[in-house]
Amino acid sequence: MSHSPTPRPSDELIDILLVEDNPGDVRLVREAFAEADFEVSLHTIANGDDAVEFLTAKTTDEPVSVPDLVLLDLNLPGRDGCAVLEAIREDSQLACLPVIMLTSSSAEEDIARCYGASVNAYLTKPTAPDEFVSLIEILESFWFERVRLPPIPS
Repeated sequence: MSHSPTPRPSDELIDILLVEDNPGDVRLVREAFAEADFEVSLHTIANGDDAVEFLTAKTTDEPVSVPDLVLLDLNLPGRDGCAVLEAIREDSQLACLPVIMLTSSSAEEDIARCYGASVNAYLTKPTAPDEFVSLIEILESFWFERVRLPPIPS
């Protein structure tokens, strides 16, 4: 028995947290989202410790206002991406938050470590700007048109 996912309304703002310390990559991701069909609110943080603090503070807001998705670099100042991911998974209000590792590392040990910490997907950053646009379009199509995201805990 097959059932199709409920697509997100196209006019609904998608809240994304980008945790990335490279200003060039932040710019590429912003430009790629600007070319997309979705309305996106992209918040950026450049430090792993700051990302955990930001997300933890979001769970104390009334109502809870965690982002819809986290794009997380692996190599960050402060906590690295995998340590940020572990902190997210250990927090009962953040545990179901979709996290995608978006990193330049294609090392098998990094991939295994991130999946061991329950990352939802591991993507290697493209090198060309047009490839970033393609990656973001695929990401949006999959995560916001196909996947059923968990409800925000109350």
